[in-house]
Amino acid sequence: MSYLDATHDLYKEAALTPDVGLCCTTNPIWELPGLKIPKIMQEMNYGCGSTVNARDLTNNPKTLYVGVGGGMELLQFAYFNRQKGGVVGVDVVDEMLEASRKNFVQAEEMNAWFKSEFVDLKKGDALNLPVEDNSIDVAAQNCLFNIFKAEDLKKAIEEMYRVLKPHGRLVMSDPTCEQPMNETLRNDARLRALCLSGSLPIAEYVKALTDAGFGTIEIRARKPYRILDPKNYPTDELIYIESIEVAAIKDPMPEDGPCIFTGKAAIYYGDQDYFDDNLGHILLKNQPLAICDKTAGALQSLGRDDIYFSESTFHYDGGGCC
Repeated sequence: MSYLDATHDLYKEAALTPDVGLCCTTNPIWELPGLKIPKIMQEMNYGCGSTVNARDLTNNPKTLYVGVGGGMELLQFAYFNRQKGGVVGVDVVDEMLEASRKNFVQAEEMNAWFKSEFVDLKKGDALNLPVEDNSIDVAAQNCLFNIFKAEDLKKAIEEMYRVLKPHGRLVMSDPTCEQPMNETLRNDARLRALCLSGSLPIAEYVKALTDAGFGTIEIRARKPYRILDPKNYPTDELIYIESIEVAAIKDPMPEDGPCIFTGKAAIYYGDQDYFDDNLGHILLKNQPLAICDKTAGALQSLGRDDIYFSESTFHYDGGGCC
């Protein structure tokens, strides 16, 4: 059985019999005025974080969500776009699509503002999205791309890039792992279906996005996720897996390379009111400025003794240098 077949069967089972332990997350359920999430949606929240961020969702964005789960994040996205077909949900598993449809009926009963027609559910494959080019403002996936092997991951990211409008955002939550995994783990179809054996180091994950053409990358959160231990998995040592939340923005690729925000900041503390590098970066005295890694390197190369640079926190919430 291929890993994609194993994934299909795993999530077919999870649609028919909800499994609260399939994926684990410490993220709180979004609490927004007038938004109530059915319990069944929470039980079928098979992600490893959240892809819903209010600053991505202004002006009724056309949103695509791939891998619908129980519909929780589709409902959350619909909160920000209350129009017919404003949110498109794509899944390859018929049973998961049907489960979401049923869950939306409960959501309508609990939320006066919500109508099932706000979400357009489509049968489709992440490697061949049933969506037109340049038609989506925000595309999202949660704990899905991590199942793909390298060539399939490349194709899935390229598909997201294709459907996004210029300056559109691809928002993702996936496990990452800095420790190398043995061949048994990497080739175990069920472990890959669980997003456990396909984990990439952050640097490789980001490179896959920039290789597709995304000019700006924001690493928004990095959180503990799971442990693979020798008692329960075919490994000789403990392997620590984190959950990472990332936004890749379809900005033009700068000539000097992508802008990658990993949570660095610069603080100017010199004799003047501000420092201007004459390249578009102005640092007010003793006011931290979020900077991308590229800008951090350029400023550090100046060799000044009046600018402090923080380490990467792998948490970025906007307001940066670019």
